[in-house]
Amino acid sequence: MSDAAAAPARPARRGFGRRTADEGPRASFRQLLPYLTEHRRVLVWVIALSVLGAAASLAQPLLVGQVIQRVEHGTPLGRLVAALVSLVVIAGLISGYQHYLLQRTGEGVVLASRRRLVARMLHLPIREFDQRRTGDLVSRVGSDTTALRAVLTQGLIDAIGGTVTFVGALIGMAVVDPVLLGLTVLVIGLSVVVVTLLAGRIRAASGKAQKKVGDLTSAVERAISSVRTIRAAGATEREIEAVDDDARGAWSMGIQVARISALVVPVAGIALQVSFLVVLGIGGYRVAAGDISIASLVTFIIFLFMLVMPLGNAFGAITSVNSALGALGRIEEIIALPAESEEDRPQASVHDASQAAPALAFEHVSFAYPPLPGESESTPVLTDVSFQVPRGRRTALVGPSGAGKSTVLALIERFYDPSSGVIRFGGVDIAALPRDELRAQLGYVEQDAPALAGSLRDNLRLAAPEATDDACRSVLEAVNLGEVLSRSPLGLDAPVGEEGVMLSGGERQRLAIARALLPAPPVLLLDESTSSLDGRNEQLMREAIDAVAEHRTLIVIAHRLSTVVDSDQIVVLDHGRVVGVGTHSELVETVPLYRELAKHQLLV
Repeated sequence: MSDAAAAPARPARRGFGRRTADEGPRASFRQLLPYLTEHRRVLVWVIALSVLGAAASLAQPLLVGQVIQRVEHGTPLGRLVAALVSLVVIAGLISGYQHYLLQRTGEGVVLASRRRLVARMLHLPIREFDQRRTGDLVSRVGSDTTALRAVLTQGLIDAIGGTVTFVGALIGMAVVDPVLLGLTVLVIGLSVVVVTLLAGRIRAASGKAQKKVGDLTSAVERAISSVRTIRAAGATEREIEAVDDDARGAWSMGIQVARISALVVPVAGIALQVSFLVVLGIGGYRVAAGDISIASLVTFIIFLFMLVMPLGNAFGAITSVNSALGALGRIEEIIALPAESEEDRPQASVHDASQAAPALAFEHVSFAYPPLPGESESTPVLTDVSFQVPRGRRTALVGPSGAGKSTVLALIERFYDPSSGVIRFGGVDIAALPRDELRAQLGYVEQDAPALAGSLRDNLRLAAPEATDDACRSVLEAVNLGEVLSRSPLGLDAPVGEEGVMLSGGERQRLAIARALLPAPPVLLLDESTSSLDGRNEQLMREAIDAVAEHRTLIVIAHRLSTVVDSDQIVVLDHGRVVGVGTHSELVETVPLYRELAKHQLLV
């Protein structure tokens, strides 16, 4: 296991809104506005259509009242029926076009949120990935961003159009009969109070539900990515039970959201029914008393239905928007994290590096990973580490597991910054260099030698997108991967499978080395680069590295001393400290730990 992998995870970020651990982050409506203002032109047009549609709908009760009056008096209807039918058709066409615009805009909001989230996520400092579950991050990109669509398609714009209809209906009812209006407002007011009280609970429950979905996604991702290990260990049923527990947790929170929402949904229906009964009873009495006409009562009842329908939409909008704000809180939690580049304070350039200075130098470097939750302090990984890496030479890092070797490479790559001390590149403090510039000078091969899903060409061109096919073939031949090219008629287009599953462990490792060699960086960092190779391929790999290492600086980590005994310099680490620097023969004589390691590997 690499030192970085063995490091304690960074504790979860705190302070994003007021929440409990189970509830998850919440967002405010203000944080939702930027996603909407990006589409403000379309939304203005949609709102205008809502107003027109509401006007067409509000005119219908008035025409119905006139139709009834003319029927009562036996006068010709004229063009009233044609006008009423035209308004119904116009209102329907406006509604259909508005629905299309909302759906298209909703997809635009989802796209923008995903692009923004992925861009931020892939720029986060490495320490954030150390303490976050991959499946949970994937869930935020998938299900959480999708929830934003409901704000437009089921919520906000419906509420705006409904508000116009609601106000227009109120005015119409006030003109027809203020007494009946007062009774209606009393009943509806009570329903609004109930929905307002439930809104906060909906938002809290939605946040918890989204978090549970993230936990479920993480569990599924873990099970699928490790399916071979799980099968081999006979742990399939236990993993199914673990995923099932998370699925039940997500189901339970979804039921809680449904339960609270179910209290909101009937409120509009009850308000309509009670209002209708009140209006019908009191209105019938007023018709009998001669206070209003039958036409006025019918007009009022139609206005009542038009009043309650947008009210139901508004109640639905409260549910949709609160659910979306719970999802948005999880999105904004990631976006609020500082990107790695935002932590840079560049004061120099790699062009300032001196050719006379060592390629790399550690000066009294100490480092400790952040403490785990519940721990008061973390254990130092490196303590007062000092050594130099001569330019154009090979330096090997050796020592027991957990000595801090991989952490040294992680600090050179600036995945982390030292707790104290200075690391210099060509005499320049790497903390003063832009990370992108620094990493362009480094070729890094991780211990786990990952292969990305895609083709051989996709993997090779990751750090050298302009590389030619001839250059790709040449570097594959250099690391003894020519047979991989020849065994598939697709050549460089041959797929490697998810996480390189179609390659052997040694082939994945050699592919990772080829990927690092292709851009021809001046410094190569190789972490256990030959650990998965057999004796023959290890020798071929050493010869390939020797060939490409000419005039380059190499830092190599190896447990097998046989691969590094001919290095120009060997740095021996133990418990995060440098206990010796020298050649193989010098260290055998002067450093007991190195002599013991060499003796166990039959090198002395």
